[in-house]
Amino acid sequence: MTPFQTFTARLTRSVALSEPTKHLEFEMRGLPRFGFVPGQWLSLKTNKLDGEEITRAYSIASPPGNDNRFALCLNRVQDGFMSNFLCDMKKGEDISSQGPFGDFILRPPLRDTIFIATGTGIAPFRSMLHWLLADPVRHQSKQLWLLFGNRTEKDIYYHDEFLRLAAEHANFQYLPTLSRGSTDWQGLRGYVQEHVSSIVWGRSDMHAYICGLDKMIKANRELLKGLGWDRKSILFEKYD
Repeated sequence: MTPFQTFTARLTRSVALSEPTKHLEFEMRGLPRFGFVPGQWLSLKTNKLDGEEITRAYSIASPPGNDNRFALCLNRVQDGFMSNFLCDMKKGEDISSQGPFGDFILRPPLRDTIFIATGTGIAPFRSMLHWLLADPVRHQSKQLWLLFGNRTEKDIYYHDEFLRLAAEHANFQYLPTLSRGSTDWQGLRGYVQEHVSSIVWGRSDMHAYICGLDKMIKANRELLKGLGWDRKSILFEKYD
């Protein structure tokens, strides 16, 4: 496929993850297989009633497979035309897409790795981790940590999935942390950057992948560089 070819994506499933957040599953019409690399994104476009074309980018939230399917994880943004259009789509409806694009992908050779996400920044890591852990040849028993920050328990997207992956793979640790967790919350508390040092244990021979809003990314990049990390070992993608 050519990079700028337009495809038609048909919605096959829509699931509410929280009040403003949806998990959307699509299939690419007319393609027996839709190929992409975990961590890449798609450009989706549609038209307003006045004919204005709206285009937005969304990370793919599912691992590649031998089919034509992919998933997205997105928030309904107030006054955001595209996010509301997508969240309001019904099963069987179509939208135009281009891609995949992006180089926020796993860098070889694989090292012990920390994945740091907040909110819907979890999307590319859901793709990466499901893909990595599906085959021992891919993860090579490297140590993998997912540090996932949110406000409250109801904001932890794909929580049961990651718990299951951690239970099935001794080399994967899932560490959700909440800034406003209830008194019953037994996991980590506070912001993601408050827990990074205890995970990396002063090491600088790892990879870090960070995805979310700019303020969080800056805090973690500065922290890791302060611990002696090479900037090339710190990969990130901003959602604002």
